[in-house]
Amino acid sequence: MRRNRSSLFSDLAFLVFLVLNFICIVFIAGSPDHYIQNIIILNIAFLLALVTYFTTVTAGLVLNLAFIFGYGFFVLYQTVSEGGTIGVNTYFWLIMTPLLTVVIWVFTSRTRELQAENELLEKKTANLAAVDENTDLRNIISFQKDASLFTGISTRYSIPLTLLVVKVKYWSEIRRLIPEEQLSEAIYDVSQLSQSSIRTNDALYLLDKEEATWGLLLFTDREGAKIVIERIKFKLQELNDTEFSAKYKVNLGLKIGAVQYEAETVENPFDFILQAKKQLEYDV
Repeated sequence: MRRNRSSLFSDLAFLVFLVLNFICIVFIAGSPDHYIQNIIILNIAFLLALVTYFTTVTAGLVLNLAFIFGYGFFVLYQTVSEGGTIGVNTYFWLIMTPLLTVVIWVFTSRTRELQAENELLEKKTANLAAVDENTDLRNIISFQKDASLFTGISTRYSIPLTLLVVKVKYWSEIRRLIPEEQLSEAIYDVSQLSQSSIRTNDALYLLDKEEATWGLLLFTDREGAKIVIERIKFKLQELNDTEFSAKYKVNLGLKIGAVQYEAETVENPFDFILQAKKQLEYDV
């Protein structure tokens, strides 16, 4: 409802701005004796409106006050020096100029509200999405749901369950060395490498795309997890010696931490991840 109201106000403000422009054109056309002066003031009015659009209404109104005082002083000078009178032309611009500013401010404020709401909705949508759009891997939202199922199976049937957390070494430095599009390719390549190193009943998750961190839920104990770790690192070394060295100009290294699930020590999925991340410190 609030979004619809903001959109309505934005549309109305834009229509009012067009109507005011039409009124200004008609007024200028009807006053050929003051054509140059009216065109100059109209340009000033548009300039003040633009300032308001790109800054704040406060800046716009302050500049409008300066314009009113300046224009008033100019009219007063003409009246005293030339003996003229204050006509409709003066009152029109003293009203129209700040009115254009206010209408632009209403349009701008409502438009920015809509943009802020749109960004918020995009963030919420991204947070709710269960699959990463670039790698088609399940993300941390999926991990949170799946981990409860996996740990339940592990407890019920006494099947060992181990979580591997895989992280690219020196990722922040690598991000400065290779282009953005290659960063996505690197994440995809490491994801494919990890996927090919596990069994079909194991699961791979992209836990943090910004920090290039994956999670692997394996139905195995710590000894079985060591075999998977060695397999992943061996395949990565092969790719570094062939494909990756030419493709990325840097060697990709991995830090891998492993924790076997224990119902007494792992409180929830995030605690599971935290404990595995602590093990990364021992993998140098």
